[in-house]
Amino acid sequence: MAYVFPFSAIVGQEEMKRALLIAAVDPTVGGVLVFGDRGTGKSTAVRALSGLLPKMRAVTGCPYHSDPETSHCGCSACRKKEKDGKPASRLQPIPVVDLPLGVTEDRVVGALDLERALVHGEKAFEPGLLARANRGFLYIDEVNLLEDHIVDLLLDVAASGENLVEREGLSVRHPARFVLVGSGNPEEGELRPQLIDRFGLSVEVTTPTEIKQRVLIMRRRDEFERDQRGFINRCKRKEGTIRRKIVLARKNLDQVEVPDELLERAALLCMKLETDGLRGELTLIRAARATAALAGEEVANLDHLREIAPIALRHRLRRNPLDESSAGARVDRAITELFE
Repeated sequence: MAYVFPFSAIVGQEEMKRALLIAAVDPTVGGVLVFGDRGTGKSTAVRALSGLLPKMRAVTGCPYHSDPETSHCGCSACRKKEKDGKPASRLQPIPVVDLPLGVTEDRVVGALDLERALVHGEKAFEPGLLARANRGFLYIDEVNLLEDHIVDLLLDVAASGENLVEREGLSVRHPARFVLVGSGNPEEGELRPQLIDRFGLSVEVTTPTEIKQRVLIMRRRDEFERDQRGFINRCKRKEGTIRRKIVLARKNLDQVEVPDELLERAALLCMKLETDGLRGELTLIRAARATAALAGEEVANLDHLREIAPIALRHRLRRNPLDESSAGARVDRAITELFE
């Protein structure tokens, strides 16, 4: 059995962990882009999230994990009703699906089930990775190296929330709503602007420079590799605490109030930074609400907005040839000028 390094045992990288928790509480934030040095825990943190998320209720046998309470995809499992008028359901882990580099289009969107076609002479659809990721997370490591035609597919599906497959005489439409998480090293290539815009939050990770932190990282990783099961058992209490925090934040998210004053502050900040469109403001407010929910507070405030502004806006800034400072520094400067 393959064990995953616990989320609660990751040392440092607080901004990355905060962004992933926000996305876990409110998927409408729009996903997380994690860029930075090699070997800084990017993939470890995303995969650790799979062991941290609470289970979800899904229709038994549905290939798209449909919610029995709110949505039915029309498959045979969803059409089969029980005595209470709902399809049979079960609790299952929220999917965290890896999309590997070099993956084929058929593997992503789905294709004709060749085995059933050859053996039984039936035309049947074999769901792809987008179907598996529905209601969960789709993770792309080295996202900046992804082939352009796969990027185009992801952009279409991310915009509509549905995957439409028409090939080999098949015409299938199924739900494909997922949180997109990408990681990569900026030295190996840039992302297309259209794809960057689809990520709600952007995180920059760097190699730790404090000796105590580096020693702690080495110690924990060494303990995990020597006794994976024992290490995970020792982290169960902390993992449970974070899991309960996510569950409670999800439950209370819609009750968190966002005052008009905070909406105005978000708009002022985006105008100051000259971000394109209104996606920046929407992401700011959603992320601030999720941050307040995680903190157990009933009203989102300026502190929550300041906390998440850099990760919500730094990837939306236009390049300014007259300003050599980093995007994060420009956001911090704008916050200071406007709110202090």
